Amino acid sequence: MSLKLFAALPIPDSIATRLLPLQSGLEGAAWRPRENLHLTLKYFGETGDRVAEDLDTELASISIKPFDIALRGAGSFGGIDPHAIWIGVEAHPSLFNLAKACERAADRARLKTEKRRYVPHVTMAYLNGAQLDHVKAFERRCALFQTPAFTVDRFHLYSSLARQNEPNIYRIEAEYPLG
Repeated sequence: MSLKLFAALPIPDSIATRLLPLQSGLEGAAWRPRENLHLTLKYFGETGDRVAEDLDTELASISIKPFDIALRGAGSFGGIDPHAIWIGVEAHPSLFNLAKACERAADRARLKTEKRRYVPHVTMAYLNGAQLDHVKAFERRCALFQTPAFTVDRFHLYSSLARQNEPNIYRIEAEYPLG
């Protein structure tokens, strides 16, 4: 059996309640339900059982102290043909170190993953036919959005199950406390 796996930070309820009211007013947006809001550290893709076990072992060995982050601002992916909108994250060295540690864990588990620049974000919606000027209006509306800082004291290994015309189901496969 194979699973689509990714490492991510859970979004606390106190923060999610600030995100959900932003999810309106954009035609073509498939808004993410509360249970799908997370901050991806590394997408691993399709993995078999043996590699998933090795990955779990490697992720469990990551040693980074807890740290605080806040969500801030908004953006989109896709340039002139946007396919997703997101809320950004205040840059914190420990967040980038944790993302890099997850990438190194994948390398040690002999998992081939995409190598791309890490852009920390919380995906708010995937887009289908959204007009660029409406996407830019969402970004302007949320430009000054900011949450209080929250403590990152754990990260999770999630699996993703795709569903036809509905949001994916994300299931926590493992939890890794920091510290």
